[in-house]
Amino acid sequence: MMTFLLTMLGLHCTSACGQHTYEDADVSTFAVFINTPDVQVLDVRTAEEYAEGHIAGAMLCDVKQADFPTRAAQLLAPGKPVAVYCRSGRRSVSAAQMLAAEGFKVVNLKGGIMAWQADSMPVTTDNDMEGKEVDVFTTKSGKNVAFHTLMHASIRIVYDNKEIEIDPVGQLGERTTDYSAIPKADYIFVTHEHFDHFDQQAIKLLTSDTTLLITNKRCADIIGYGHVMANGDKMALADNFTVEAVPAYNVTEGRTQFHPKGRDNGFIIDIDGLRIYIAGDTEDIDEMAEFGHIDIAFLPCNQPYTMTPDQLVRAARIIKPSVLFPYHYGQTDVRQLPALLKDDNIDVRIRHYE
Repeated sequence: MMTFLLTMLGLHCTSACGQHTYEDADVSTFAVFINTPDVQVLDVRTAEEYAEGHIAGAMLCDVKQADFPTRAAQLLAPGKPVAVYCRSGRRSVSAAQMLAAEGFKVVNLKGGIMAWQADSMPVTTDNDMEGKEVDVFTTKSGKNVAFHTLMHASIRIVYDNKEIEIDPVGQLGERTTDYSAIPKADYIFVTHEHFDHFDQQAIKLLTSDTTLLITNKRCADIIGYGHVMANGDKMALADNFTVEAVPAYNVTEGRTQFHPKGRDNGFIIDIDGLRIYIAGDTEDIDEMAEFGHIDIAFLPCNQPYTMTPDQLVRAARIIKPSVLFPYHYGQTDVRQLPALLKDDNIDVRIRHYE
């Protein structure tokens, strides 16, 4: 059936890896093909290029990553055809060859997304592979760090072929994240054991033989493994890649039972000089004044369990991050925060972290 479809669309077979083949398609043929049932669309550019504009529904897998075939195989459903594209059509040829060698039926967009846009075909900048936002930052040595908004307290970070997952949770109410469609994690950070941060099934889906789970003692005891970090512990994960566990707790009378002092963690992750503060569930605690320079901060705003908007503003003024993502905000209205911090030289970015 697939061969018949390709023939009907007028696609031309191109040799790849000996007996394996992929097909080249012009823009109009590619547009028909990607709307065929079961076709998977794969963008093989960088996360930064993807964030600037991509074909709606496309998954992201950078072909320049050393383990591209492995990551693509984890991302793609076996037995279903793949439509692949890049910027100009050069990188996608390499991707098509590798995917064809892995047994996939592959169609490559000639001319890439440049040709697609030249023919006035639509692209989107709103969503990543899971239908959420992507924010890309650059480290001191010029490497990209991509932050994929998943939901609530769940964040996917991609850096230098490393997959980093923060508090992965598969379902909260009607919102879901399909972790089986995301590459296996190199590192998983879990701040504490509450259900909206600690999901053993999601962790299982993300875990390979080399995945390192970093968490507090309570979570490690529950799941039966993991590298335990207590408040104040520091750890080198790789060259120019470190993590420090910092306190996360409630201080307001009547709330201290939610997150008692000393039990849970926040994390300060330093990626090649880019310092990222993942607050976890906390209020505006005194220890924040000791954190030093923070480039990117994720601060919770979810009454009564974490901070009120006023507390978050106070915390932001203590930490002084360059970029602030309010997260874990449930039903709290955070739209007022950019205005409240407009004179503090903080770039407040509202994403779908309900």
